[in-house]
Amino acid sequence: MSAEAIRRIAAALERMSPPAAAMPDFSEADAFVWHVEPDRLAPVPDVNRVDLSLLIGINRSRDTLLENTLQFARGLPANNALLWGARGMGKSSLVKAIHAEVLRQGHALKIVEVQREDLPSIARLLNLLRSSGKRFLLFCDDLSFSHDDQHYKSLKAVLDGGIEGRPSNVVFYATSNRRHLMPRDMIENERSSAISPSEATEEKVSLSDRFGLWLGFHPCTQDEYLSMIRGYCDAHDVVIDDVTLRAEAIEWQATRGSRSGRVAWQYFTDLAGRRGIPL
Repeated sequence: MSAEAIRRIAAALERMSPPAAAMPDFSEADAFVWHVEPDRLAPVPDVNRVDLSLLIGINRSRDTLLENTLQFARGLPANNALLWGARGMGKSSLVKAIHAEVLRQGHALKIVEVQREDLPSIARLLNLLRSSGKRFLLFCDDLSFSHDDQHYKSLKAVLDGGIEGRPSNVVFYATSNRRHLMPRDMIENERSSAISPSEATEEKVSLSDRFGLWLGFHPCTQDEYLSMIRGYCDAHDVVIDDVTLRAEAIEWQATRGSRSGRVAWQYFTDLAGRRGIPL
């Protein structure tokens, strides 16, 4: 065998079994993003988030998730959480805002964002976090799976932890538009074509059951939508009378064909731009 062939084989083996990631300096930031190829935790010095007080219409979910996160930050037992429901209603914003609130209250808690496509590497990340001596909120945004997607199996390492158990210094929060993390039509298709329909999708559907907290997010009312915008205006010193705000905001939602926290922020961004106020 030639030396070139040996080098190619060695390179292929290295790609199949990447070297362990170096322990980062966790004093650099309170937020990190997990990357692969090569494995590394990249610090995020300035997290894109809104203040917890500006999240309107989700009080019950806010209070439940905040208490769960504070328990974890204090070293007490806490549940993994699945935030599911309507698009644009503040699921990911709530996770980031609660992390900021926990820091404000003086607790040392790091947040690490992991992308859905990087879930196969999750065991390597957990091994890194396990030995760090810090406490981590592991966050995956917009989590869902299709009928032929095997990434959900990797997620069990976070939720169940296998033989080692989930690291006691890690809690996992995920957001999804789907309560069971997969489309309803795929659940029904697999059930209708399976030899044992009741067991056909049990493994995937039961994945959501492994989250101790299920927090539902539903479309907001018009009053909540207007309150969101008024809160943004007050927080950023944008002056507008109630009559004008109501007329413009309702017209904005009509052109978008939907009403949500995201639509409220988009209208406010347009309003602030028209008023010449930087955000």
